[in-house]
Order: sequence, then structure tokens, then C-alpha cells
Amino acid sequence: MWRLLKYAALLVLLILVVFAAAVGLNTALTGSRQIAVAPTAPEPLDEQAAAQRLAAAVRFQTISNFLAPDQNADQFRALHAHLEQSFPTAHRALKRETIGTYSLLYTWEGSDPAARPILLMAHQDVVPIAPGTETDWQAPPFDGVIRDGFIWGRGAWDNKGNLYSMMEAVEALAAQGFKPKRTIYLAFGHDEEVSGQRGAKAIAALLAARNVKLAFVLDEGLLVMHNAIPGLDKPAALIGVAEKGYVTLLLELSATPGHSSMPPRRTAIGMMSAALARLENQSFPPALRGVVRDMFETLAPEMTGLNRVLFANLWLFRPLVERELSKSAGTDAMLRTTTALTIVSAGNKDNVLPGRADAAVNFRLLPGDTQDSVIAHTRRAMNNEAVAIKPDTFNSDPSPVTPMQGADYTMLARTIREVFPETVVAPGLMIAATDSRHFVGVADNIFRFSPVRATNADLTRFHGTNERISVQNYAEVIRFYRRLIRNAATP
Repeated sequence: MWRLLKYAALLVLLILVVFAAAVGLNTALTGSRQIAVAPTAPEPLDEQAAAQRLAAAVRFQTISNFLAPDQNADQFRALHAHLEQSFPTAHRALKRETIGTYSLLYTWEGSDPAARPILLMAHQDVVPIAPGTETDWQAPPFDGVIRDGFIWGRGAWDNKGNLYSMMEAVEALAAQGFKPKRTIYLAFGHDEEVSGQRGAKAIAALLAARNVKLAFVLDEGLLVMHNAIPGLDKPAALIGVAEKGYVTLLLELSATPGHSSMPPRRTAIGMMSAALARLENQSFPPALRGVVRDMFETLAPEMTGLNRVLFANLWLFRPLVERELSKSAGTDAMLRTTTALTIVSAGNKDNVLPGRADAAVNFRLLPGDTQDSVIAHTRRAMNNEAVAIKPDTFNSDPSPVTPMQGADYTMLARTIREVFPETVVAPGLMIAATDSRHFVGVADNIFRFSPVRATNADLTRFHGTNERISVQNYAEVIRFYRRLIRNAATP
């Protein structure tokens, strides 16, 4: 008996030694996946003048409203006039069209009609200021203030910073006499924050009608993140090669109305609440796969310490890593199709039993899930056939995944490292929705990347209070688009 236990212990020890050796060897042999490039010398740029132009753009209150699309017509038209005034050379070199009343499509005709065109995207519209938070801003949100090295205001980051930096890049290149070999489109939607139906979708439809097939689209997206990934000392520049789907389900439950003094055992509010609680408690399982796994495996060789060991050996440590990543809302959203209860309404008087309860649930879908699979999951989880499920109008499945092995991804990664040489570039999953989803049918590849530096603390500024971008970073953004256009102009 003791001899058997001894052999069993030795066998366990041997297995542990083999696993430890395999983990150590695999960690040591996991080499960098970064493209070796020489950083480019910064091109001359009047940073303060560029900052002033962006600050002026912030002052136009281009807040979009789906139900009242013309509510800020004067602001959008004033922004268009400011673009023309600020970038005269670009407006002479490019053709400008107005689409869907307020969206803009610029065409920089290439010299080779056989070369596949590309499209750079940004959006003009911004979200409103949350009521009651106006005095929390360090500078009034629509004053376009430059202070302490930052351009402050709504839209400085999302997304006029991208829009104006693209125009700054085109203006400088056109002034130098630069002519692209392939056609370059600039698409600036006006309603991205409220679905992009009238703007980006209309532009995509127009290009499709003209039989335009784009080599790639670059839209807003993931950022240059500092100190955001444990074990990674360098900034991470993440290229969104896929976007989560956006599905809202409208739920409706009817019951018999009546007097609150004689309530039945099951009321509309009670049944709806129970169904929503079951749905929230039965979330989709986490899965470290696909794009997110590619991201961590690309970052792993650049990590230090225990994180390098864990992410370089996901074949062994994946369950542990999934459990740890699921503890944070930000990383958990990368691992699963998320469920968010966003609207509940029922009743209008305290002594009347409502005859109806309504709710809205928003899901952000991982690639691989679909609207149909989410509806099926919702029915099973709620376990109440009395709840009617209606998909919302503007739902969309996850985007296709752009391969990181392609020439366009390599070109983009090389450009990032030329302008941001200290960064680690990796593919990533965009968890929010962008206008780029409307171009799936007219583009081979879609990338979602904004060359904006940020920390985790800065993410609260996105759609929040004290939105800003540093003057120095804004200059980097302009230089990035200059370099990108040069690199991409010749296929």
C-alpha cells in the first residue's frame, strides 16, 4: 500500500515537473510579434494653430437627435463652413458632397483607377451634456478652451479630434503637392451617436450604388492605452479588427388591471421583475477566444512577471485567466455577450394595478453570437411565455473579423509604430458600436483605431465630464494621419 502511494506521489511530481518545464519553455520561446520599424522624424507642424482650429470646432454644438434631426441644423452648417475656411487647399484638391442633409463625403481622386480605394471615417455629432453636470466641467463644455496643455470640450476627443486631424493631414499633404495613387475617401457622418442611419449608412449606400469596393475602412475605435494592462509596461495600441453586435430587445407583458386593494398573486410588475431578474442572473458564459485571445497572445511576449507566464500559456491557464478578467466590467465585456437592463416602465398611479409592464434590454454580442441566438437565450432565461419579445429597429449582428495577417493590417500596425515607437500593437475587439458597421458590404477590411493616448482614468471622460485631448497628443494624431495617408496611398 505504501509503495503504491509512493509511486503515485512520484507520478504526480513527475507530471508537475513536466508541466512546469513545458510552461517555462513555452514562456521563454514566446517571441515578440511586433513589426520592427524605424520611428519617423516628426514632420513640421504648427501645434497651437491646429489646436485653435479644433477648439473652434468644439464650440459648434452639433448634438444629434434621432427624433429631431434638424434641431441643430445651424450648428452643422456652421461647422461645414468652418471646415471650408480652415482647410482651403484640401477643399480645392478634394470633391465634397453633402449626404443625408448634414453628412460629408470627400473624394481625393487617385491617379490609378485600378487601385482599390480606402476610406477614413469620423463623425461630426456629439452627445449632450448630462443635465446637472455642467458645473462639474473644469472648462465649459462648448467654450473650446485651451488650458494647461489641453483642448477642453465636448467633441475634442469624440470625435471632432479625429475629424479635424484628418483634415489637417490632408491640408498639409495637398499643400505639398502630394497626390495619392489610389482614391481616398473621407466620410464624416452627422448622426453616429444616434445610430448613423441618415449619415454613414447613406454614404455606404451611395458608394455601393457607384460600385465602389473599398480595400479598407478606418474608423474611430480602440486607443493607445497607458498602464491599462497588468504586466505590460509599454503603451498598448489596440486595433479593433471586429466590433460587437448591438441588439436591444423590447419586452412587453400584459396583465389584468385593477384596484391595488385587491391584488392578484401575480402582477404585471412582479412577473416582469422576476423575468428580468432571471435574465440578469443567467448571463452568457465568458469565453477567452477569437479576437480577444489573439490580443492577449500578441501582448504576452511584451509582458513581465506572472502575467507573461499566464498569457503565454493559455492552453493551460485559460480558465484561471477568464475568472480573473471577469472580475472587472471592462475586461469582462471582452469575454462575453453582455446583458444590460436599461429601461423598465409600468404603472401611473399608486393605487392602480397596471395592465402592462415594458422593459428594454441591451445586449452587446461577441462575434459568433447573433440576434436570433440572443432572443432564444432570453426566452429560456426569462422562462415566462407571457413576456412578448420584439427586436428593436436598428439591431445589428457582430461584424466580420478582419484578419491580422493581411497587408492592410500590417501597414496600419507599421504606421502606428512609426509614429508611436514605444507602443505595442495588437488586435482588439471594439465593444461599443461605430459607424463603420454600415460599411461591411462595401469594404474588405474594417479597422477601428483612434491614435489618442489614454489611461483607464481617462475613459470616464468619454461621453462624460471634462472631455479633453492634450495639444501634444493632438499633434501626434495629425502626424499619424499624415503618415497613414502616405503609407496607404500606394497599394
